[in-house]
Amino acid sequence: MVGVALGIDTVLATADLRRDSVEAMMCYGASRWEAVLPIAVDAARTAMLPTITSLSITGLIAIPGMMSGQILGGADVLDAARYQQVIMFMIAACVALGVVFSVIYVAFAVIDSSPRLHTENIRVEARTGFSSGDKKNSRSSSQGSLIRSGSSKSMSRIKVWKPVNVQLA
Repeated sequence: MVGVALGIDTVLATADLRRDSVEAMMCYGASRWEAVLPIAVDAARTAMLPTITSLSITGLIAIPGMMSGQILGGADVLDAARYQQVIMFMIAACVALGVVFSVIYVAFAVIDSSPRLHTENIRVEARTGFSSGDKKNSRSSSQGSLIRSGSSKSMSRIKVWKPVNVQLA
């Protein structure tokens, strides 16, 4: 879930940030895929960083539960490490598939089949989490500024897009 969330957030932020270059590419005749490819590559790279980092430290710094359970149970250390590697690679493959599908879907939702960049589908909102159920003092901003509205409320900045029908072909 962390990888998918990072990928979606990176696609939305990069599409908004590189709006001029994407529109210039499409004006010069680039297809939707050619225009979105640099954004999707950056988003996938950013989204996979936590998973790759956890793969690199497994067994050296962090000993995951399955591996430590096997070692404490009397199994061979190398066998426990092999089983843990297989599990970590399967988790990384699942994260990679989720990241690729979500990044491509969101990127194609922002750039339609015409191809046109729809930045009106992206907006940044400040949301306030309420702990007491009192929503009288809540305010939101379309520019995405954080709003302080009391000590019992948590603040977060999120990117939201309007759901659209995406045609991948």
